[in-house]
Amino acid sequence: MSNTPEPTPPGSNPGTTRIVAGETSKPKRRRTLEIGIAVGLVLLIGAGAAVASVVAKNNETQAATATTPAAELKLGYFGNVTHAPALVGVSKGIIAGKLGSTKLTTQIFNAGPAAVEALNAGAIDAAYLGPNPAINSFVQSKGASISIIAGAASGGAQLVVKPGINTAADLKGKTLASPQLGGTQDVALRAWLGKQGLKTNPNGGGDVAINPTDNAQTLKLFQDGKLDGAWLPEPWASRLVLQAGGKVLVDEKDLWDKGAFPTTILIVSKKFAAEHPQTVTALLQGHEASVNWLNSASAADKATAINAALKATAGSTLPADVIDRSLKNITFTVDPLAGTYKKLLQDGVDAGITKPADINGIFDLRALNSVTGQKTSAAGLGQD
Repeated sequence: MSNTPEPTPPGSNPGTTRIVAGETSKPKRRRTLEIGIAVGLVLLIGAGAAVASVVAKNNETQAATATTPAAELKLGYFGNVTHAPALVGVSKGIIAGKLGSTKLTTQIFNAGPAAVEALNAGAIDAAYLGPNPAINSFVQSKGASISIIAGAASGGAQLVVKPGINTAADLKGKTLASPQLGGTQDVALRAWLGKQGLKTNPNGGGDVAINPTDNAQTLKLFQDGKLDGAWLPEPWASRLVLQAGGKVLVDEKDLWDKGAFPTTILIVSKKFAAEHPQTVTALLQGHEASVNWLNSASAADKATAINAALKATAGSTLPADVIDRSLKNITFTVDPLAGTYKKLLQDGVDAGITKPADINGIFDLRALNSVTGQKTSAAGLGQD
């Protein structure tokens, strides 16, 4: 009997080897092993090529999406003394100096809701404003719109009324003003009235009528006897007292633990921050330098710098007594006082301006902390 394997019959599977009597199975195992090794090598080479291809594509994607400094930063702020870090930072060239090749353009607003609307529309990239409009934007966008990246000022907001008004009960049936519906002072006023048992509604009805009004117009109406009072930030509270004969019924600092509450903060569009983190860091460097300047300058130098900025933005300056009184009521700080935000949110809910919501994630203080070298807390409401 021959030990030579027979030819593969026609129709047999060419992928198999026919074993005849007298032939062992060892050659099959060896060949199977050889085939397996060959296939494995092919698969390994193919897998390596696939991995290399993926890595190459990832590198290309990363290169295509690499962040760069913005060509332009559009910054919004108000002509208020509580916005002095912006006023001084812009007018003295502090912020522009830190931005380097990035062009700085600015826009002036009267109140926060208008600034947030502009930011959400892409008309500005960052803004100084009060905390409540920032909270409202964050809630309405489900966290997609803005990040709070720093504080700017604490204090400097008061309810100023006619001399004959002495208690909350005296306000029933009266007409008061705030800078804008949903703004920080508007929410503070409505929340405080509610705690005094006085009802309001966003349409101006209730026990006390609240008419959101431009600050300059509020001063004129108060002087003309057409308003009974207003909850305003500085310098407008001081102007109602010193230039219109009003008196302070409520100083907002008396409503907060240790008198600390945020009046002005710095926010940025999340989209802009994701695309240009270097520019956000540069803005914060300029912001910190502006706050440091305000906290180290003499009262006279601060007044001169603020008046020069107000002249450039609003066309007029403030009397020395108004600036002096305003500055005594304000603390300039990069700390946004994150621990106050749950109460600020609740005040907005109580006022009927916003809805109950989770505001975790509203802060991103990582860039601020890298700039200052200190740990400013997000109070569990974001990254720090």
